[in-house]
Amino acid sequence: MRRTLLCCALPLLVACTTTPPDASAPGPARTDHYVQVKSPAPGMNGGDGKIYVREVAVSGASAIPAARRVVLFVHGAGTPAEVSFDVPHGDFSWMAYLANAGFDVFSMDMTGYGRSTRPPAMADPCNLPKAQQAQFVPGVIPAPCAPSHPTAITTLESDWADIGAVVDHLRSLRGVDQVALIGWSQGGPRTAGYALRNPAKVSRLFVLAPAYAREMANGPPNPTATADGQMNAQSRADFVKNWDRQVGCAGQYDAATSDAIFNDMLASDPVAAKWGPGVRRSPNVTSWGFNQATAPKLQVPYAMVTGEHDKQVAPERVRTLYEDLGSSDKVLIDLACSSHNAMWEKNHLLLFKASLEWLRDGRINGTSRGQLKLGF
Repeated sequence: MRRTLLCCALPLLVACTTTPPDASAPGPARTDHYVQVKSPAPGMNGGDGKIYVREVAVSGASAIPAARRVVLFVHGAGTPAEVSFDVPHGDFSWMAYLANAGFDVFSMDMTGYGRSTRPPAMADPCNLPKAQQAQFVPGVIPAPCAPSHPTAITTLESDWADIGAVVDHLRSLRGVDQVALIGWSQGGPRTAGYALRNPAKVSRLFVLAPAYAREMANGPPNPTATADGQMNAQSRADFVKNWDRQVGCAGQYDAATSDAIFNDMLASDPVAAKWGPGVRRSPNVTSWGFNQATAPKLQVPYAMVTGEHDKQVAPERVRTLYEDLGSSDKVLIDLACSSHNAMWEKNHLLLFKASLEWLRDGRINGTSRGQLKLGF
């Protein structure tokens, strides 16, 4: 159930009050928050934006100590957080799983994603790569066209600023010093970079398919550099094709789940849902600084998961992160029969349970340091 909100603007954040939930309604309640930011994203030109934060909560007492109860999910390069982590299908909502276990669970969309502010350049299909523009001719654009925005629309630095605004909002909202972060894919560089700069505000990290690379650049890319497309689009056919190339065992995922996820993606992007076959948009963001030079400096307890059949962030990359990471408490999970989209597949409950144990106990299957294989 989604609760209705009255939002009152305050400096840098929006404080939201909600109507009481219907006690007879089954399952966790969903509440929408919007955190106001003065955005450093190049596509925002220093303007004001709003970061969408979803809360999933279960009423009643919790056995989790308040100081360790707050969890924030951070999404990857393409799919917004509420789609990634709160799938309205079966038992695939990772957020609901943790909420039912007693955590205060939140997720956030970066600037340019989902229900957060979209920079104006994202309304122009000319800022897509030329190869992607073809599917929108002539219905949306008359012909392929040059980008109207000369630089990146958002950056890793603006992502860190968004995370910082939301973390500070949640710390104030719940009266805690630290927040646990759960990430996926590009959520690896996003959460690691934030934690390196703000270690006192992060209690633990748990990341599926962290996009780590030993040879990744140390510094940000040239802000004046141009590229073929400052954003990207994904159609339903693209989504399914990318997933199918990572299937390595029988029954790894089902089509009904895929349909529910992509339908939710279109709902999160009603503008691009009307472009051509219907797509979801996201900015192109270049990763940097999550490499062999910085990983040893990261001391926050860190659990990482690699899907056995992941072809987007290869398992070897996650294993090198485990080797390089400076955290004394660190666990690597090799999840069988799983792809980059492990949270939507047959072994998703093993993934969810591992995150629960890490956040609650600081151990997974009784270990706080080591490598585990889960699933079959």
